[in-house]
Amino acid sequence: MQDKHLFEYAVIRVVPRVDREEFLNVGVVLFCARQKYLELIYTLDLHRLRAFAPGLDIEELESHLHAFAEVVRGGATGGPIGELDAASRFRWLTAQRSTILQTSRVHPGFCGEPAEALKRLHAALVL
Repeated sequence: MQDKHLFEYAVIRVVPRVDREEFLNVGVVLFCARQKYLELIYTLDLHRLRAFAPGLDIEELESHLHAFAEVVRGGATGGPIGELDAASRFRWLTAQRSTILQTSRVHPGFCGEPAEALKRLHAALVL
């Protein structure tokens, strides 16, 4: 039987008006230390986003999501945070903030394959 690995994940949320605390799930970021795995998946349903927040600047949102993805990938393109180790990058991405793009609390789980767990979580929580 394949070993199960502890992983942590957070849901990526769009919060158009922070003062109202309303959000729409758009992605998931998952970290598995044992597998040295850090990745995210996001999907922007433009129809839902426009209905939820008519004045939302989609280009700005995509820019923020792209920056999240660069930090996940690591390296110089992720800026100073991108240069950190994967665990530190995950902690930075999931830190509480009051911006248009936020993450849920971090949740743990066990999986055999982190990439499959990420796809499953994305389908269940975003799509």
